[in-house]
Amino acid sequence: MLKKSILGWMTRLARDKRGVSAVEFALIAPVLIGLYFGTAEVANGVGADRKVSLIAAALANLSAQATSISTSDMGNILDASGAIITPYDATKLKMTVTCISISATKVASVKWSVTRNGTANSGNITIPTALAVASTTLIFAQASYAYTPTVGQTITGTLTLSDQMYMSPRISPPTYGTTTCT
Repeated sequence: MLKKSILGWMTRLARDKRGVSAVEFALIAPVLIGLYFGTAEVANGVGADRKVSLIAAALANLSAQATSISTSDMGNILDASGAIITPYDATKLKMTVTCISISATKVASVKWSVTRNGTANSGNITIPTALAVASTTLIFAQASYAYTPTVGQTITGTLTLSDQMYMSPRISPPTYGTTTCT
């Protein structure tokens, strides 16, 4: 008799469909919510990284167009390039523009360097071998951003997103203030 009642109870339990949807939702919901927030976080990080690349390109491009850059001109270049980071916090952005002169013996040296929230370059500098063309100049732009993920900050902490770009001066090597780049 006991055997029949246990078997009957198990059969009824196997056929009972009440609550199955709620259980499935309870099992799947945390995974779906995690995927949603993870995808949003990755998209936000990729967007910030793309903006850093655009900032480096804008710094190099705007500086390479000029033949003479005053202090206020450089301020405008840094302001315009820094505006690209919007809607992210611009105080976490570091930008540096450097004019590099390459000697006849292919030694690259910094002629002038301007920065906002970063470290100015000085002295001799290492550049890629392919860019070391004797008796030329280069504009070297660097941008970095301290990105803190909204949701995943406890996992990753703050990430430093950075990019750099070398560009040849368009017309002639730019003079910054009274410092030439030759």
